[in-house]
Amino acid sequence: MKKVIITGALGQIGSELVERLRKDLGSDNVIATDIRELDDNPVVTDGIFEVLDVLDKDKMLELAKKYQVDTMIHLASLLSAVAENKPQVAWHLNMGGLINALETSRELQLKMFMPSSIAAFGPSTPRDGTPQVTIQRPNTMYGVTKVAGELLCDYYHTKFGVDTRGVRFPGLISYKTLPGGGTTDYAVDIYYEAIKTGHYDSFIAAGTKMDMMYIPDAIDAIVNLMNADGEKLIHRNAYNITAMSFDPDELAAAIKKEMPDFTLGYNVDPARQKIADSWPNWIDASDAKEEWGFKPKYDIDAMTKDMLEHLKVKLGKS
Repeated sequence: MKKVIITGALGQIGSELVERLRKDLGSDNVIATDIRELDDNPVVTDGIFEVLDVLDKDKMLELAKKYQVDTMIHLASLLSAVAENKPQVAWHLNMGGLINALETSRELQLKMFMPSSIAAFGPSTPRDGTPQVTIQRPNTMYGVTKVAGELLCDYYHTKFGVDTRGVRFPGLISYKTLPGGGTTDYAVDIYYEAIKTGHYDSFIAAGTKMDMMYIPDAIDAIVNLMNADGEKLIHRNAYNITAMSFDPDELAAAIKKEMPDFTLGYNVDPARQKIADSWPNWIDASDAKEEWGFKPKYDIDAMTKDMLEHLKVKLGKS
């Protein structure tokens, strides 16, 4: 990667990836785009920013040509819980935006990244130690678009030679950007409420394990995969990656180590619980480790300590 265009740059992943790549590549070599413009956001104010609707193929191609980029990082999409409420909109945006990004990458011979998700699995997928290659029959629209996206990226690589790459992200946890409607959002909300009130009611039921990752590890994964030797990549568009797997009680226990008076309750959201129940308990990331050296740095305790320290400052509670 030398010069990158990023869609969905104001989202949870995009906000932190833009910051990282501006440091690595220089501000003039990172073109951040989103459908909205937030005047007080560093993604907009601290470098190149363009308003882009990813369903506008002509504008996407125009911007990629204008800035002479060599890499497309396509992050724009509707996430799991939001997508279930708006399934037709989710299909239109997630697949329409992806095909435009792939076509732009094909026409300009760009390297391209698209994130997939553990949502690409489903109820019939093995729940423990989910393999890299396994049954993928999701029962959510978000999951359907992710499976279709993995296959479409595979197709563009084999048919047109586009250097497509991607990972299956677990739930991502960050203190910088609020989550955007995912099923794993409880694992971010819990930290905010721990600091604000000392108590949290989880919308995910007790005992529900899901794979998670602290956002610095997710950003490292994108950068390292995109800089990896393409000749060594076998499962190039859908690498399983994970850093930890826990349920709400285990996360609460980690918070109690830092805040002994914290309490956890439950107010389960049936819609999001149904989605969570269709996902793996933990996945096998050995192929990512072998093919491009994936290695997360944060476990649940290190992440919790860092999250609480930063959020206390952010919320004025330090």
